[in-house]
Amino acid sequence: MISLKKNFNIAQFQSLIALFVLCLALALLTDNFMTTDNFWNVMRQISVNVCISVGMTLVVLTAGIDLSVGSILAFCGAVTAGLLKNGLSIPSLNLFIGFTVLGAIVAGFLIGGGLGFVNGYAVTKFKVPPFVATLAMLTMARGFTMLWTKGHPITGLGDSFGFLGTGWFLGIPMPVWISGLVVITAVILTSKTRFGRYIYAIGGNENASRLSGIPINKVKIWVYSIAGLLAAVGGVLVTARLDSAQPNAGISYELDAIAAVVIGGTSLSGGRGTIWGTVLGAIIIGVLNNGLILMNVSPFWQQVIKGMVILLAVIIDKSNQKSE
Repeated sequence: MISLKKNFNIAQFQSLIALFVLCLALALLTDNFMTTDNFWNVMRQISVNVCISVGMTLVVLTAGIDLSVGSILAFCGAVTAGLLKNGLSIPSLNLFIGFTVLGAIVAGFLIGGGLGFVNGYAVTKFKVPPFVATLAMLTMARGFTMLWTKGHPITGLGDSFGFLGTGWFLGIPMPVWISGLVVITAVILTSKTRFGRYIYAIGGNENASRLSGIPINKVKIWVYSIAGLLAAVGGVLVTARLDSAQPNAGISYELDAIAAVVIGGTSLSGGRGTIWGTVLGAIIIGVLNNGLILMNVSPFWQQVIKGMVILLAVIIDKSNQKSE
């Protein structure tokens, strides 16, 4: 009994220990890592992944997966930029609608949530496996992005919009504030609400949850919708930071999000994990990316190393499950 408790405590702090060791190693290997400028650079960069990873955590907690978040990010960022820059023209009705910054962002958020809803509906109503449903959405959303942008970046979005990606408030970058708000909201949602308890219950044992009266389909649809919405938040942050909506934005972002979730201790089998763990996982991924760049490691080797880290995290997760 004592041995099990010790193992549990060690597992609890594995990600934190890994982050400490990683930071220590990078501090010794490069002179530029332990600087204020680099700290804020890392925090700004991981803000997008934090937003996406929070949504991914909710999905994985229900024993699902969402491969479409990178493409949804790109499409929502492009839609927001296009509406802000060019407005919306409907020739058949001889109608033109201009958009403010807030209006364009809300439109992007609605599209993100809507695409997430489609994922959830396909998974629950048509019983399409989450991997297949979201893989299909990954392809469709990327296609929508190319159609909307015609394969060209949308640039010149203005200082007001750009402030969301590059501005500072009270000495902290705006993306950090926004991702922090997302995290706090998700923590409250998962730990203090009935909806959060339903998410864990479904991932832990879906059949038992169904027998106990939990509206499984409704919860899953909401979870996938939230994941799409948070991908849209990430899309707005990326677009605002670059002052440009790139047609190829968000490629492989879903992999970084899954990596953050797994490294943070959320079980791919569902029912176990925390938002704070995912945030820690996102920080580890961000620090690793930053350190590899500072050490001038080839981008190709960076992909290999990140893949190895993800594999190691899954192996550790499986080992922890067997020891419980």
